[in-house]
Amino acid sequence: MAAHLPTNNLKTALVGPIALFDKSFLQALSIDESVWFDHFFYANVCPIFYIETLADLTKTSAGRSGRSGEDEVRIIADKTPTLAGAPCIHHRELALSNLMGHRIPMRGQIPVAGGRPVRSPDGKAGVVFDASPEAQAFSRWQEGAFQEVERQFAKDWRHMLTTLDLPTVAKSMQALGIDSKLCRTVDDAHALAVGLVKERTKPFDQMALLLAFLEVPKEAHREIIERWSVDQYRPLADYAPYAAHVLSVELFFQIALGANLISSERPSNRADIAYLFYLPFSMVFVSGDRLHRLCARPFLRADQDFLWAPDLKAELARLNAEFSQFPSEEREKGLMDFAPSPLGSDDQLLPKLWNRFMPGWRNRHASPVSISPEAERKIVAQLREFNSLPTESTADTQDLSELDQVSIARMVPKKKGSWYLLPKDLRGEEPGPSSRS
Repeated sequence: MAAHLPTNNLKTALVGPIALFDKSFLQALSIDESVWFDHFFYANVCPIFYIETLADLTKTSAGRSGRSGEDEVRIIADKTPTLAGAPCIHHRELALSNLMGHRIPMRGQIPVAGGRPVRSPDGKAGVVFDASPEAQAFSRWQEGAFQEVERQFAKDWRHMLTTLDLPTVAKSMQALGIDSKLCRTVDDAHALAVGLVKERTKPFDQMALLLAFLEVPKEAHREIIERWSVDQYRPLADYAPYAAHVLSVELFFQIALGANLISSERPSNRADIAYLFYLPFSMVFVSGDRLHRLCARPFLRADQDFLWAPDLKAELARLNAEFSQFPSEEREKGLMDFAPSPLGSDDQLLPKLWNRFMPGWRNRHASPVSISPEAERKIVAQLREFNSLPTESTADTQDLSELDQVSIARMVPKKKGSWYLLPKDLRGEEPGPSSRS
């Protein structure tokens, strides 16, 4: 089952802007800065980040940093968001699902897998998400525990991202009449790519190129084409908008390469450009990669933004310094209690972002909801009962805005770096799932 996190309703809980981020950004942060990123954003942990992190396991010797590949992965795992956010489904799986007629929302929500549909005795529908395999893996990596299957996974996925059936792609691009020499800027390349995807005269050439980019086995083509025929071979941009987005990114990359707008001498460029597949599932994209800075903006919606990683790092450092001035007894209450929203004036980066993407957040923070200990115990009991409900058969995809309750299990350490994520005096069993009712 797949669902889409978070819904707009989550904004009332002061969840930060949904942020897609790349590995270069997280690597540049200190542990303490990574805590504030986790706390004030809802992270889209996309598969490319996971793949790039795993790829470090293939390093057999220490690099310029003097650290081994396993050391690098452990350090990144320490900084990976745990408080909020979700691992996004791989773009290939999403595109193929879209081609088979399944709707993929592209409003900024994160498509996630693994939800267990349930229904309460009073008929309310919900989904229970256990701790994701990715979260469990990052938790192990923090301890330096790596499985051989992960090492092989790293090699296989890296191979898929850096190899392509170039003759087939070249033939399909030629059939579409693509001439990269007409492009002088990345905006030109983007306009040409999007125009080709929206073109209505060559739908079968578009589909052939998309299937080549997705490396779909030929024996699977027939099922996809038959499903498409049910919709009278509607233009790809109308029939499968997310798959069309993936095609536009791939076309853009090939066009930009042909026009020498992107270097063909850097093998990692195709892996880096793959982050753009996940732009529809975010509000902001954070990166310190020059390729992303050059290429991401044309693909952003009007309600999205690109954040240059050094700028956000500086802002997180500011917040870290200002919150460090709080008395220790306040800091020991945990971030949720003493730091529910950013500090600063409206002209500073994070408050400015929250004003744009979380309008009214200052008013909601000024009027917090008080819950008595008795009411809190009742909520916890209800949540545990909800989590124990039997699985119910349902549709493949759920929009969480259509559900009555969602429970999400998270693996959250009590303390990370200098900061208590949870109250210092928290005792008993580890914290359970977070929930939205």
